[in-house]
Amino acid sequence: MYLSNIKLWNFRKFGTEADIDPNNPNLDLNLTKGLNVIIGENDSGKTAIIDAIKLVLKTHSYDYIRVDDKDFYKESNRFRIELKFEDLKPEEAKNFTEWLGWTGTGADAKPFLKLNYDVKRQADKIIPTDVKAGVDEEGYLLSAETKYYFKATYLKPLRDAENELVAKRNSRLSQILLGDEVFKGKEKDNDLIKIFAGLKEELENYFKGVDNTGQPTATEGKQIKDKIDSYIKSFYSENNESEFQSTSTDIKSILEKLTLTLKGEPNPGLGTLNRLFMATELLHLTKSNWTGLRLGLVEELEAHLHPQAQMQVIEAFKKEKDIQFILTTHSPNLASKLDLENLIICNNGNAFPMGTTYTKLGKDNYKFLEKFLDTTKANLFFAKGVILVEGWAEEILIPSIAKAIGINLTEKGVSIVNIGHTGFDHYSKIYLRQEEPNMTIPVAVITDSDIRDYKKNGDDFVKRDAATVLQETTNKIAKIKGKADQNVKYFLAPNWTLEYSLFKSTSLTMLFQRVVKDIVHKKIIWGNFEKVLAERLIDKSKKFNKTKIAYEMAHAIDEDLGKEVRSIIISEDEADTVNYLIKAIKYAAGN
Repeated sequence: MYLSNIKLWNFRKFGTEADIDPNNPNLDLNLTKGLNVIIGENDSGKTAIIDAIKLVLKTHSYDYIRVDDKDFYKESNRFRIELKFEDLKPEEAKNFTEWLGWTGTGADAKPFLKLNYDVKRQADKIIPTDVKAGVDEEGYLLSAETKYYFKATYLKPLRDAENELVAKRNSRLSQILLGDEVFKGKEKDNDLIKIFAGLKEELENYFKGVDNTGQPTATEGKQIKDKIDSYIKSFYSENNESEFQSTSTDIKSILEKLTLTLKGEPNPGLGTLNRLFMATELLHLTKSNWTGLRLGLVEELEAHLHPQAQMQVIEAFKKEKDIQFILTTHSPNLASKLDLENLIICNNGNAFPMGTTYTKLGKDNYKFLEKFLDTTKANLFFAKGVILVEGWAEEILIPSIAKAIGINLTEKGVSIVNIGHTGFDHYSKIYLRQEEPNMTIPVAVITDSDIRDYKKNGDDFVKRDAATVLQETTNKIAKIKGKADQNVKYFLAPNWTLEYSLFKSTSLTMLFQRVVKDIVHKKIIWGNFEKVLAERLIDKSKKFNKTKIAYEMAHAIDEDLGKEVRSIIISEDEADTVNYLIKAIKYAAGN
């Protein structure tokens, strides 16, 4: 069985001011059987989802889990969590017979199970309640034995792996091992007990000064005992003596004496210990005779792990066919390497699975993104706003233009994603949903209208008819802007390309022309700058370093911002040909 759906009402970030409506949860999230990785910006609700699951199921590590006032959405006095489990095998379903529901009929009937946890508070006092199960809204109490079958394995974000793996009383390592089928139910009949029983006898004989047959023998232990006994006889009487005893040989005490480390690593670091601890903790999920839930909850998988180690762990998780994992991460490295179907994006009080049945991405889009969604592009999953651009020039120049109009994109949490081509659909459709609720992350697509003002005529370049260019440009812009959908909007250069729009800009043309003349070949005669620019935009064999031009312009704008009297003032006038960039920046930044 696996956790197929979680519904939340007024829990943490997921809530409304209205009373709970059983038919309209504030979060209705479907999960996959295998790997589920929850991503998103800070405070988007990733941990809330994990904590909701823990509140209902509890954990194998017996973490201290209790309801707190912070679990209620704002001033609400009730929250509800509902978990649904599907794909129950017969040996699993038999544990929950009286609480099961069924879908389908006859031979096609399949069992499912719903748990709910409905918590209220009055006058800031939380009213005790318990987990219930059943197909109706109220449900029925679960037995203590039944609850045990639902426990999850949980790995907290800041894992003290070293402390968890060393020998000590009630060590986490001993708890994990005691729960494994190798030791569970065999507390009195286990080879480890026999080994320690023999060791116990040898230790005691060492201090008695006898061998295994009971014959006297000289030992250092006997010398120590004799010295202690000389005081004992003085303190008590000649008839008294000391006796050394080794600790108990019960299985719990034995396991508490064990420390786990990695062979060949005398002083393992945090990353190594972290992986070792995860491997040990996940023993709960691989027990062969276990007929309960196999669910691993892992917060911030990347903690103490370098990128390659992260990928090793996630690849191992992906291979597990009978275990469900729900992970949270802030790592673009992980997000870029996972199949999109495994991702869930948290945003604005909701969570959005990226599977094929939820987004407007097509099969080709998924294939493309699996190949080309690298780490630098994957930061779009963690952004509050996204600007998609087709080249380096826009990526370099836009942050400086934004600062010049008083918007810091970094502070606003806006990611600029350079896709290196014009295939924006592959990326923009990530944010488009088949059904409501829709995502609210503003996505601005910046691209060129690509209607040339000049054309090549033999060896010459001549200007096209202005009215024709304007009509074609207007039609092209209208066509591309018509692709706007939900939170995705398009912003097009009104004059051919970014560079041609910079040239036409009333506020940036002087800077653009100066930078271009400094960078492009010195022997060029710049009598007609516009025509020379057009030649280089059309004829790719002619030198024209767009990236370097953008870099030098961005550097000049940044420097000018630090001056008391600024000379580069970017106009926000609609008529300025770079206004499309300003509109895109403001949209993505939420202005």
